[in-house]
Amino acid sequence: MTTVTYSVPNISCMHCVHTIQNEVSELEGVQSVVAHNDTKLVEITFDAPASEDEIKALMAEINYPVAA
Repeated sequence: MTTVTYSVPNISCMHCVHTIQNEVSELEGVQSVVAHNDTKLVEITFDAPASEDEIKALMAEINYPVAA
């Protein structure tokens, strides 16, 4: 199991948090998604077949790209 934490500058409200948590949690292999409005951080725990590349691509697709 892998846990990653991403900085996501586009998080501005609880709607953003809800959207990220709902969308990313649908990826196969994702165990948990916790987004924080105050710190603009997203913590994701996952196993295969999910991958960091797949997660980052989905985040960009839903307009919450991960900061470089």
